[in-house]
Amino acid sequence: MRRLLKPTIIAAFCFLPFQLFADKKDHNDAFMRGPEGMSKLAQEVRHQLVMLPYYTIFDDLAFRVDGGTVTLLGAVTRPTLKSDAENVVKRLEGVTQVNNEIEVLPLSPFDDQIRRATARAIYGDASIGDRYGNRALPSIHIIVKNGQVTLEGVVASEGDKNLINVRANGVPNVFKVTNNLQVEK
Repeated sequence: MRRLLKPTIIAAFCFLPFQLFADKKDHNDAFMRGPEGMSKLAQEVRHQLVMLPYYTIFDDLAFRVDGGTVTLLGAVTRPTLKSDAENVVKRLEGVTQVNNEIEVLPLSPFDDQIRRATARAIYGDASIGDRYGNRALPSIHIIVKNGQVTLEGVVASEGDKNLINVRANGVPNVFKVTNNLQVEK
């Protein structure tokens, strides 16, 4: 019993700092509803980003508003989406400066295959796809870079988060899955 207890305690202390800071973010995700006290400018930035025509589940757009300065964050599969996001935010009333820090993911048929397979694994599951896949912009986003999958978005329960993680880890040729899904409160 003592042999099992010591490694368990050590593992808990190793992962505790990651868990403490996991929910603290300094930006707003475009596909997630913001807090109640969100400024009018932040609401408009969010709306404009969500309305971009080529924004898909394979892209992750986020932003930070500091006065009149808007910083765009995230990763996208198309370079035109990066420039479109900057252009629509620039035209908003109250925006004085736009810092575009959106990363354009590398072109890779290998990553494209992983994106499709991961989407099929997650949204093809009836218990997940029926709840999260039937929206104009589903709340689970799949970012693939060099064979590494990052899941972004919001889910209804911890069980859904774990199920989605298991489904993504089951996709062939995936090197690593980072699960950044947040549970609704």
